[in-house]
Amino acid sequence: MPNRLATETSPYLLQHAANPVDWWPWCDEARQLARETNRPILLSIGYSACHWCHVMAHESFEDPDTAAVMNRLFVNIKVDREERPDLDQIYQSAHQMLARRGGGWPLTMFLTPDGTPFFGGTYFPREARYGLPSFVSLLERVAGAFAEQRGAIEEQNAAMRAALERSARVSMADSTSLGAAPVDALRDLLESSFDRRFGGFGGAPKFPHPADIEFLLRRFAASGDVAARDMALLTLSRMCNGGIYDHLGGGFSRYSVDERWNIPHFEKMLYDNGPLLALYADAWVLTGEADFHRVAVETAAWAMREMQSPEGGYYASFDADSEGEEGRFYVWQRDQIEALLDDRTWRLVAAYYGLEQAPNFEDRHWHLHVARPLAEVSAEQGLARDEACAMLDEARRRLFESRGTRIPPGRDDKVLTSWNALMIRGMARAARLLGQPELIASAARAVDFIRASLWRNRSLLASWKDGRARFNAYLDDYAFLLDALLEMMQTRFRPEDLRFAEDLAEALLDRFEDTRDGGFFFTSHDHEALLQRPKPVHDSAMPSGNGIAAFALQRLGHMTGESRHREAAERGLRAFFAGMQSQPGGQASMVTALEEWLTPPTIVIIRGPAEGVHHWHRRLAGDYRPATMVLAIPNGIEGLPSLLAKADSTEVNAWVCSGVTCLPPIDSLEALDQALGPIGKPPGLS
Repeated sequence: MPNRLATETSPYLLQHAANPVDWWPWCDEARQLARETNRPILLSIGYSACHWCHVMAHESFEDPDTAAVMNRLFVNIKVDREERPDLDQIYQSAHQMLARRGGGWPLTMFLTPDGTPFFGGTYFPREARYGLPSFVSLLERVAGAFAEQRGAIEEQNAAMRAALERSARVSMADSTSLGAAPVDALRDLLESSFDRRFGGFGGAPKFPHPADIEFLLRRFAASGDVAARDMALLTLSRMCNGGIYDHLGGGFSRYSVDERWNIPHFEKMLYDNGPLLALYADAWVLTGEADFHRVAVETAAWAMREMQSPEGGYYASFDADSEGEEGRFYVWQRDQIEALLDDRTWRLVAAYYGLEQAPNFEDRHWHLHVARPLAEVSAEQGLARDEACAMLDEARRRLFESRGTRIPPGRDDKVLTSWNALMIRGMARAARLLGQPELIASAARAVDFIRASLWRNRSLLASWKDGRARFNAYLDDYAFLLDALLEMMQTRFRPEDLRFAEDLAEALLDRFEDTRDGGFFFTSHDHEALLQRPKPVHDSAMPSGNGIAAFALQRLGHMTGESRHREAAERGLRAFFAGMQSQPGGQASMVTALEEWLTPPTIVIIRGPAEGVHHWHRRLAGDYRPATMVLAIPNGIEGLPSLLAKADSTEVNAWVCSGVTCLPPIDSLEALDQALGPIGKPPGLS
């Protein structure tokens, strides 16, 4: 018989609906049952693409004997961390405090009936191994401690609640203290941890850290910092040549288990691929390197082909596993590849992808990564560059078709507002920089879907699946979507996107701002009361909601003239400035917002006949100017804010503004180029 999870929308929870465990979703009824029966709560948090979540489910949650122990001793609650990031943040923080080390998924926490954690871990095996106890023995020991050591547990719980409260508390710094020191400190910190051979920061496992890469590229654009540029470009190059990138189908896996980016953890998450799509488009504009262009195009194609729903929203993720094995869909036997290719092509592919070397995945499979540069391989085999490229493209096409006959990994087909916003931003930026209108059409479909299905009564919902929208939205949903709409308007201006952005900004201030101490809470003022109400500032795999909120509110305020938005962003920067000064690492999003507070973005408004406006817009898209917003608005659009509301004209004109200062109208592209100046120097406004 299915348990209570059978009526949920989350694919992850539905995977556990047939477990013999008497699972509850997170709800008041479950916590009330714990109080009435005086049993502790076993809280299990995971997500559908998580390999070790599947392992623990197969070993323990599907086992009737283990389930019987769980049901007898605990009230068992299962949570999808993607639907409830508020709960995940709180209990990951609590785990770190209890265990003195980072957490992860599956997260296994034991709570008193009021929701306070008193013990926890991540994956626990069914039988004792990896230095971990068996799960059943752990259950019995935890339940025994709860029964026999309540006084000590309550004392620890009081300390835990106080520690969580302290960790969420920040106060605004004096306004005179805001300065550029965190910008310089973060840049130097990234250089000190940079892997000069393989790119990225630190050792294995390696995560992409898009916010750090974007920060470094912006440093080059702002100041001509060539070393910062080279760190970013080397990282992007090594990643797209490594196995973290899917060389056949496009898109990136979540992280690499090795320092060379060669063997990924095979989950593919929407939230990684949106920011990386934008970065590869940036890198192509900056360098003209064909590989960066190809990877951006292929990643966008993957998102449209495999991740976009018929309704318009983008799905969440692909699993790491297929047929019960991690990576099985993606890896190869050498003879499988050789059988698909002629001899000349096989020799090229084998040398290029390292198939001549020993197996690189579990000592028995090959996972594709670029082992040697194509120019080197083609020269060695007497092939012209163009011929080698054509042979490689045909080989990849055949391998992709062959792989398509395999059983694919499971896809989590819920639509998450915040993750969609990251992909919308990536699609919109790539559409503009690559000149590919199908990408902005895809992004517009996703925006229109969110507005129609997840925006109700001037507030957002966080998740949608099978026609059912749920969950009070979080800070990330509002902040990321506002940022995405600003990127949309720079690619194809739609008045409805501006109105939506203004409404979102108002809701963000009304529902999330800490008006006393500055910054934004992760949950809204009308959200369920939980153990902690954090104001997250550090980037994780995704950027910080506070950093993106400050960045986007400033930009919208400069664009529309609404000072309330800029002032709220400034209050947030003051709140977090001391932390940026003392520990800038992991705060690239917030430091970037600080950078734009110190030097406001340049806004270029292009007005006139549609064809001419489009031509000027395309010309400016060929320059890497991340601190410049270009809004191309053809004649006939009315009801705009004063900065954008220029009179219709038979000729194209541009206005260049920064802060409260604008240059006179500019009537030629040559004069506009001169006004904007070279990359690395602000425009000549006086």
